[in-house]
Amino acid sequence: MKNSKIYPWIVVGLLWGVALLNYMDRQMLSTMKDAMQVDIVELQSATNFGYLMAIFLWIYALMSPVSGVIADRLNRKWLIVGSLFVWSSVTYLMGIAETFNQVVWLRALMGVSEALYIPAGLSLIADYHTGKSRSLAVGIHMTGLYTGQAIGGFGATVADAFSWHTTFHWFGIIGIAYAVILMLFLHDKKTEILPTEKLQANPQKEKESVFTSLKSLLTNVAFWVILLYFAAPSLPGWATKNWLPTLFAENLDLPMSQAGPISTITIAVSSFIGVLIGGPLSDKWVQKNLRGRVYTGAIGLGLTIPSLLLLGFGHNLVAVVGAGLLFGIGYGIFDTNNMPILCQFVSHKQRATAYGVMNMIGVSAGAFITHLLGRWGDSGNLGAGFAMLAIVVAIALGVQLYFLRPKTDNME
Repeated sequence: MKNSKIYPWIVVGLLWGVALLNYMDRQMLSTMKDAMQVDIVELQSATNFGYLMAIFLWIYALMSPVSGVIADRLNRKWLIVGSLFVWSSVTYLMGIAETFNQVVWLRALMGVSEALYIPAGLSLIADYHTGKSRSLAVGIHMTGLYTGQAIGGFGATVADAFSWHTTFHWFGIIGIAYAVILMLFLHDKKTEILPTEKLQANPQKEKESVFTSLKSLLTNVAFWVILLYFAAPSLPGWATKNWLPTLFAENLDLPMSQAGPISTITIAVSSFIGVLIGGPLSDKWVQKNLRGRVYTGAIGLGLTIPSLLLLGFGHNLVAVVGAGLLFGIGYGIFDTNNMPILCQFVSHKQRATAYGVMNMIGVSAGAFITHLLGRWGDSGNLGAGFAMLAIVVAIALGVQLYFLRPKTDNME
C-alpha cells in the first residue's frame, strides 16, 4: 500500500486524525475552566489560568527545535506514534488530577509530547507531495487542527453533561486507540537518491551534523524573514485559541458552555474555508509565478488585520462572529502556505529542523501573549489587547512582501 499512488493522500488522512487529536486535547482546557475551578479553586484567577495555558506553550516552544532535529534524523512514523500515545495518556491523567500543581505538571508534559508531532508530520507530508499538491495537502492536514480545536470547544458542554474528569478520560482513551492504528498503517518516506548520486555519495556525509544544519539555517537571511512572518501572526493565532472563548463570553454575555462551541466552531469552519481557498490558489499561482505562495500567504494575513480590530471592539453577535469568520479565513490561507513557503528556501534535509525552530519562535510568542492577555483580562482590557495585535501583523505583512523572493518552489 505504501507504494501506491494514493498512499500520499492516505498519509494526509492518517495525520489529519493525529492533528485533530493534537489540538482537541490541548483546546479542551480553555473551555473547561469554569467546570474545573469548582474543584481546583486556583483556576478562578485569570492570571493563574493564563499561567497554566502559557506553561504548555513555553515547554512546547523549547522542545520544538529539538523535535525538529530528531525528526530529520529518526524514523518519523515512530516519533509520531510515540508522541500521540504520550499526550493521550496525559489527557487521561488530567481527569485524575486533584490539585493545581498536578495540572501544571501534566500540562508541561503534554507540551513536551505534542511538540514532537508537528515538525515530523509536516515534513513527512512535504516529502510525499510535490509542488503541484503540496499546499493543498498541508492545508487539508491543517483542517485537522481546526477540527480538533472546534471539538475541543465542546469540552465545557460535555463536562456539563457528565463531568470534567470523564471528559478527559474518554478523549485520552480515543487517542491511545488511534496510536495503534498508526502503528499498522503509517510509513515513513525515505528520500530517493539517483543511481549516479549513490555512487558518488559518501555515506558518512549523508546526514548533516546538528551544528552544521543549524548554522546553515541561521545564516540564511530568508529563513530569518520567515521566522518573523511566522511569529507575528502566531500572537493572534494563539490568542484566539486560548482566549477567544473567554472574549466571546464577555463581549456577548454568554455562558462558557455556549461561548466555547460558538467561538471554536466559528474559527474552525472559517479556517477550513481559508484552506480550501489558499491551498489550490497557491499551488496554481506558483506554477506561473514563484512568488505565488508568498502572495497567497499575504492575502491571508491581510484579512486578519480588520478582523482583529472587530474582535477587540465588537459587542454584538454579528460583529464578533463576523470578525471570527474573517480571521479564520485569513488565518487558514496563511497557515496552509507556511511549510510550502519554507520548502522554497530550505532543503528537504533541514525542513523538520527549520519548522521546529519556527515553532519555537511562534509558540514562544503565543506563550507571551497568552500570559499577557490573562493580566489584561483581569483588568478588563482583553478586547483592546486583541485589537492591538493588528499592528504587529501589519508589520510582518510588509516585511514578508518586501524580502521573500524565492528562486525555486522546492529547494533540494
